[in-house]
Order: sequence, then structure tokens, then C-alpha cells
Amino acid sequence: MQRHFNAFRDKSVKYNDYLHPLLIGDVELKNNIILGPMAGVSDLPFRLLCNEMGAGLVCMEMVSGKAITYNNKNTGMMMEIHPSERPVSLQLFGSEPEIMAEATRIISNRPYDILDINMGCPVPKVVSNGEGSALMKKPELIEKIVAAMVNETDRPVTVKIRKGFTESSVNAVECALAAEEGGASAVAVHGRTREQYYSGKADWNIIRRVKEAVRIPVIGNGDVVDGPSAKAIIEETGCDGVMIARAAEGNPWIFREVISYLETGEAVPRPSLKEMYETVIRHADLQLKYKGEYIGIREMRKHVAWYTTGLPGSAKFRAAINLMDDMDSLKKACAEIFKIES
Repeated sequence: MQRHFNAFRDKSVKYNDYLHPLLIGDVELKNNIILGPMAGVSDLPFRLLCNEMGAGLVCMEMVSGKAITYNNKNTGMMMEIHPSERPVSLQLFGSEPEIMAEATRIISNRPYDILDINMGCPVPKVVSNGEGSALMKKPELIEKIVAAMVNETDRPVTVKIRKGFTESSVNAVECALAAEEGGASAVAVHGRTREQYYSGKADWNIIRRVKEAVRIPVIGNGDVVDGPSAKAIIEETGCDGVMIARAAEGNPWIFREVISYLETGEAVPRPSLKEMYETVIRHADLQLKYKGEYIGIREMRKHVAWYTTGLPGSAKFRAAINLMDDMDSLKKACAEIFKIES
């Protein structure tokens, strides 16, 4: 199988066919396992946890390029990062090259390592504006947007696309080539069409086709839920890196498990109830630190629901957690479901 390693060949670094450092532009990742951008999920607290679990790159939730130019207050809060989570990628969405270029200029002094362009979001309100996955209908516009941003920054610019907009208009290869022509340093490919949203099976064959067509690194995304599936997507597509998104919800440990599996063929044991509890509380503490108790606890509710999925009594617990609005109540409830003795 033909492989394309975009990493420095440092003899002190261990390489194998699956886990290896990855070079995106001039940014070297310690490994090629990446937290994908997720609206309302991959915020600062969650990214810090995934970084600690070994993710080679963490991607921020998408931010509107237009909102940046308007100096939107909420957007500014979403764009905060912590030095310890780097390298970090900021994902922008928008459909107007000049506005995306202006947004790039405005954030030129912020310490993001990589700038990513969202060309895969399937949400109707984004698509109806000609943004997100709607851009895949216009490969020529993809090239213009990428080029506009590349001309305004010395940081790598990457794109995230899908298989296509519909099954009858699969054009990921054409869109990836347009991004490369515009100067993109890497492309992430989700193996589903926009009309699929997140249903059905991801088509890894389209990732392989993109990999064969472009010279820049290709990140495979879709249906990677553990070590074996991460290994399989690399084997089947030849992709340079693996992006994990929804499978990390309530499961930041997936990064250390995947990394262990790719290194040794064996995943580290799943976390104990005690470790799960401690991680949930640390996550909640980070939410309060960066967002305050009112917003932090309310945003934490969905995370706690994901963390506790499958545990005895989790359905009843989720109903109760949605009524909680303070840290003490959350800690007490979590101690009970994770069976932590006081």
C-alpha cells in the first residue's frame, strides 16, 4: 500500500504504518489522531481533556467568518484557547472570499496553529446561506475562498469536506483538488454526503479516491469508534491521519485507546467508574472556570448524559440532570451513578 508520510524523519521518533507524527504545512503534530470540530461540543474544556488523552490536534467548534468581522461578543468567547491545548485548529465558515480573508486578517495575532474552513456542515440554516456543505456545489468557489485566506496568513489553511452534497453529486475529489489548487495544506474528508447527515455507513472508498488524487495530507473521518476501526480506515484508504468526532462525545479516553491500539495492537483498558467520575468532575470544573456556573452547568448536562450512557439507571439520571443548575447537585448525582463512596 502506498503511504504518504508528511512528517520529519527524526530517528528518535517511533514510526509505524498507522501512528506517526504528521506535518500540516509547517505545523508538526505529535501524532495523526485528531479531535474533529463539533458545534457545541469541542469547546475549550473538552479540547483540554482530549489533548490530555493524547490527541495530536484539537479542532475548535466552527465560528462564522462574518461574525468575526462584526466583532461579535459570543464569537469572541468561542475563540478563546489555552496554551496547553496546542496545536489547535480554528474552524471558520463562510461563503464570501473577501469576508473570509478579512476575518483571517482580524485574527492574525491570535495563537491558532491552523485555520480550517468548514465545507461539510449539513445544518439547514448554514446550507441555506450557501455555507458549509453547500460550498461543495461550487468547487470554483472553494478554490477562491482557500486562496483568499492563504493570501492573508502564514499559517496552514485546511478544509473539511464531505463525500458530496447528494449521492447523485459525489464530487469530493473535485473539491479536494480545488482546495489544493487554492493552497490548502490538508483536507479532511467525511465519508457521508450532506443528505445523509450522520446516518448510514460512511463511505471510506471516497477517502481513498481523494488520497490518490491530491498531494497534500488527507485526514479520514467517519465511523471511527475505536482502535480497530482507526486501523481499518488507514489500511483501506491510505489516509495520513484519522479524525474522531462524535465517538469522542462523553469519551475523551478514545484518543489514548486508539493511540495504544495503533502502537501495540492492544487498547488500554476502559476507564474505571472512579476515573470516569473524576473526569466528569474535572470537565465540569473546567466549564465553571471558563464559562461560569450558570452557563457551565447547563452546557455540561449533555456531556454528563453522554458520559453515563449505558450505566444502570442512566435514563432516569439524564432526566434528573437536566433540572440541575449548580455544581454541588451535579457532583452528588454523579457520585451516585458512578458509585463513588463519600
